[in-house]
Amino acid sequence: MNVTTGLFYIFSTVLLLAAFRVITARNPVHAALFLVLTFFQAAMIWMLLKAEFLSITLVLVYVGAVMVLFLFVVMMMDINVENLRIGFWRHFPLAALIGVVIALEMTAVLMGGFRVADVAPSPEVTNLPNTKQLGILLFTEYVYPLEVAAAILLVAMIAAIALTLRARKDSKYVNPGDQVRVRSKDRMTVVKMSATKIAPESENMAEGAGTKS
Repeated sequence: MNVTTGLFYIFSTVLLLAAFRVITARNPVHAALFLVLTFFQAAMIWMLLKAEFLSITLVLVYVGAVMVLFLFVVMMMDINVENLRIGFWRHFPLAALIGVVIALEMTAVLMGGFRVADVAPSPEVTNLPNTKQLGILLFTEYVYPLEVAAAILLVAMIAAIALTLRARKDSKYVNPGDQVRVRSKDRMTVVKMSATKIAPESENMAEGAGTKS
């Protein structure tokens, strides 16, 4: 057994254990952290398969963005686990049925084998790095689907930003343009005033009360 095979078994074992802990951990934060570990192990396996683009994309997109956001959301929501366990057994039959169907599908795929092309790949293509091969393929044969996907992602990003720009009545927002156009006479003037004195009416009332007593 060479080094690559040994690393594959190590990464696969850690991946399976981390994935098992994702579904068995009682704390949602711990489950999210185990999911991050699962993604890291999958990225390492892809690196062993010389798919460095997929490996780096998995780490940057899923671990660096999606899972970190999910982890912060779980921590801020402070989910009550006891309330989630109330309907566990009610939904367990449906979840078990879905799990059995997925297991049967995976078994059918693995037992059926994989189709391998009889034609050997071109040596000019195999000598290129994985990332460069994907770049050439995306910007030649799939350039139009790539542009459509980029436009959809851009619209989604703009929509997400626009959703946060709704004005609130209780917001203490100050318009910078009004601050720039302010004049000296429009500003508040600090006036020095003498000490507060008792009003004459109050003095007469106080004297009348003293006379009656």
